[in-house]
Amino acid sequence: MPANKKYLTNSPWQKGAKLTAGFIGGFILSSSFHTAIASWWNRAEVVATSGFSLFLLWAGLMIVAFLAKNGWKLWGIYIAASALFAGLTYLGKVFIM
Repeated sequence: MPANKKYLTNSPWQKGAKLTAGFIGGFILSSSFHTAIASWWNRAEVVATSGFSLFLLWAGLMIVAFLAKNGWKLWGIYIAASALFAGLTYLGKVFIM
């Protein structure tokens, strides 16, 4: 039984955007999130648990990427959130250190 045509409307560019957003963007977002946490709280505890929680967050962000309708909007959201966490990392290093 073939797939329903209405679910196969994504262009190859959308599929590529979703794939790269899931793998690359998800990893960048989860690592910037953990870096921001490490700059505000105890580094030893964050580094000890980030190996597991980074992988879980990355896997969750990959699932979200494949559920999204538009891969380019998802890239924008992932980049904006990563920039936000990078800013929080900068502020944590400036004010805490």
